Amino acid sequence: MPVTFQDIQEAANRIAGHVIQSPCPHSIPLSEATGLNVYCKLEYLQRTGSFKERGARNALLTLPSKQKKHGVIAASAGNHALGLSYHGQLLGIPVTVVMPRFAPLMKVVNCRRLGATVVLHGSDLAEARLRADEIAAKKSLRYINGYDDPAIIAGQGTLGLEIAAQVPDVEAVIVPIGGAGLVAGLALALKTLKPRVRIIGVEPERAASFTAALAAGRPVPVEVQPTLADGLAVPQVGKHAFAIARKLVDKTVLVGEHELALAILRLLELEKAVVEGAGAAPLAACLAGLVPELKGKNVVLPLCGGNIDTPILGRILERGLASDGRLCRFTATISDRPGGLARFAGLIAEAGASIIEIAHDRAFSSDDITTVSVHCVVETRDAAHIAIIRERLDKEGFRVSAQ
Repeated sequence: MPVTFQDIQEAANRIAGHVIQSPCPHSIPLSEATGLNVYCKLEYLQRTGSFKERGARNALLTLPSKQKKHGVIAASAGNHALGLSYHGQLLGIPVTVVMPRFAPLMKVVNCRRLGATVVLHGSDLAEARLRADEIAAKKSLRYINGYDDPAIIAGQGTLGLEIAAQVPDVEAVIVPIGGAGLVAGLALALKTLKPRVRIIGVEPERAASFTAALAAGRPVPVEVQPTLADGLAVPQVGKHAFAIARKLVDKTVLVGEHELALAILRLLELEKAVVEGAGAAPLAACLAGLVPELKGKNVVLPLCGGNIDTPILGRILERGLASDGRLCRFTATISDRPGGLARFAGLIAEAGASIIEIAHDRAFSSDDITTVSVHCVVETRDAAHIAIIRERLDKEGFRVSAQ
């Protein structure tokens, strides 16, 4: 059944008071960093940390009474599972979620804490879905697709209604695309209210299922590789979602892992916001210069989720610092005589940098036994600072090679 604008309006009335209307403030620092007039839709402030609650509650409320007693099931990497678990608990509807084995630990723990039955199965969403279908048939559970169920799409579309009300002069929205449920619902709502608004979709290069569907003219399976935007790692976009989105999305761009890491870092530093890779994808597109046509325009970035494992966050931030030129790794050849290391470290300190790690390598150094290789990780200001340090070391006779 096709999703209509009226479905989205009814979903908004249905979930009102139970899913927050997240704020959409203007961001001065991100506007300065990107050259766009940026507004951030803070969906990570939802109770379970993502926009997925909108569709989850709407879908649960539209179930027949008998099905509410039997319960529902879904395959999800995390946020859809969390949304169903939370609202299922509030509504007294039993929820089972099948999650791939690689699903973030925090999301698995939280689903269980919210009362859901969690089954870990498969290496990706496709394998988890097969297992969910088996359980659904055996236990008479209703399968709720996290991005292609009409009630889910309508629920996600309520985000577009809010953007239209909160930023009346919005000119573009950059939307992360996984299964395409969000971009379908949001675009339908916004384009109905404001036909001239541009909808820009963004996918990770390592999971470009919507781009592949556009090229083929229909949803097709793609090979999904591990990505920081794990919430967008969907091997095939939804049929219903694609039918809506393909007509309404004005442009689609792809972002790499370095851009995603840098976007997560920028959001933490400039907005004091912890946002997962999928939620940071819209900013990644801006920082990578993929939307030059939006310079100076009023642009909304839906920051769709904030569920990220703390250990992974630490690794991502280090990658972001490296991408930003604030961590530099290189190998240098120095004298192995007394004072050689002190002179080398002194030059780096004089250049205003700080050595984070340093390790000697004598066994695999050059044939000159009076020298030694040292592998360094240095904290720097930016790429220009790295160039200054390298020039200074080269001038003083230290042979430096990047890693």
